Amino acid sequence: MRIAVVQLAYNDEESFEARVDRVAGLIAAQRGHDLVVLPELWGATGFDYTRWAGAAQPLDGPWARAMADAARAACVVLHAGSFVERLTEPGADGNDLANTSLLYAADGQLLATYRKIHRFGFGAGEPKLMEAGDEVVVAGIPLSSGGSVGTGLSTCYDLRFPELYWRQVLEGAELFVIPAAWPAARVGHWALLGRARAVENQAVVVQCNTAGSHGGYDMGGRSQVVSASGEVLVEAASDEHGRAVERVLSVEVDLAATAAYRTEFPVLSDRRL
Repeated sequence: MRIAVVQLAYNDEESFEARVDRVAGLIAAQRGHDLVVLPELWGATGFDYTRWAGAAQPLDGPWARAMADAARAACVVLHAGSFVERLTEPGADGNDLANTSLLYAADGQLLATYRKIHRFGFGAGEPKLMEAGDEVVVAGIPLSSGGSVGTGLSTCYDLRFPELYWRQVLEGAELFVIPAAWPAARVGHWALLGRARAVENQAVVVQCNTAGSHGGYDMGGRSQVVSASGEVLVEAASDEHGRAVERVLSVEVDLAATAAYRTEFPVLSDRRL
């Protein structure tokens, strides 16, 4: 399975519309990959909460249509990262926004929708403005060789809650895709937790973070793909000043090796809790 991870860099000056156009071009350049992954809230910005309401769109809005068109044009399965969804009605907390990820098939059809379960912000930001998702999502990503791979969807802060990933394994996940807007201040946790989720679940982890700076925060980058045994297959390097910059990672993942590893070292079957 050939995977492209687009570690997008942006700042507060680039408009939403210009960024969507630019990202569509980046997706087009990944033709030949089986899966392309984008980061969290890259259109609305991850940390400038004041932009979220103005950037919110429905599931069938212009942003979603642009991503479906991009997947179709490039003939790739596209995890479009996440966007600010305008819900049809307020949820349990009285909010009508959600941090929503969309996964598209290579023909542009929607394969899966995931609304972020764990909201980051300690009472501000997401907990104040967005509804929490309540559904564990595992989607089958079609493979060019035939069949599909069970893929667990989560977003950024979810990475700190291992029980979500075990639930996904129970529902057939062998691959985890995790878009994020993870800041530079805690990027060591991002890298470490990704490897931990891979090792404890014997699953491939695909992490796509943001670079650049927005909302007053420097973003951490260090997007990576980790094998089921915990080996970092590819990681986005920083620039010569140690800053995260835009990178596109391309890696070939041997999914058969994941199944073989689970058989040879059957940790999952020994779990008792």
